[in-house]
Amino acid sequence: MLVHLGSTPSCVVSSASAAREILKTHDVFFSNRSQSRIMCKIIYDGKDIVFSPYGEYWRQIRSICVLQLLSTKKVKSFRNVREEEVNLVIEMIKSSGESPVNMSEIFMTFSSDVLCKTAFGKKYPAEVETTFKKLLKEYVQVMAVFSMGDFIPWLGWIDRLTGLERRVDKVAKGFDKFLEHVVQEHLDSKIEKREDEKDFVDILLDVQRENANALSMDSIKAIVLE
Repeated sequence: MLVHLGSTPSCVVSSASAAREILKTHDVFFSNRSQSRIMCKIIYDGKDIVFSPYGEYWRQIRSICVLQLLSTKKVKSFRNVREEEVNLVIEMIKSSGESPVNMSEIFMTFSSDVLCKTAFGKKYPAEVETTFKKLLKEYVQVMAVFSMGDFIPWLGWIDRLTGLERRVDKVAKGFDKFLEHVVQEHLDSKIEKREDEKDFVDILLDVQRENANALSMDSIKAIVLE
């Protein structure tokens, strides 16, 4: 069924045979995700693996992610990080006694801490972590907001009127400032790490050193942010 969402034609598929045609037989023609203004501002014009257009760049960063960032060996190397953070969550719940606990907040903290230690190599001070978690929450919220400009371009001014563009700009600038700091910390570090000690930023910077044309700084930040 063809549905027009504003100026965007959308195909609704509701049968297994049609889904097979799209996902298997003609997957190359349907492989790209739609580009939204919100996504482009936050994720560096779609330089990550999820939103980047299908092509040579996408195949290149997919290979890096599959073989180096998310390989079985690399995932296993972070086992101690996951176990340590799970134990901290258990202790946090135990220490609350009979008092009520905010599990949403605990799980957000757990996810944030695991992310920071695996992607960035360390957890950050409380004030930085608080800012990072606020950015994550705002990121999830703005990515789910209906953007009038994406579907009816001539009504894009409504996104400015509702404050959506201002929120998106704030999140994009906040993440970029944080990620720029993280990358610069790694560039300035003089500590030699073993392969099993390297975090995601270390690995991506190694790839860039080997082939400067493979990844730009924006690409590194986009992949880590994703």
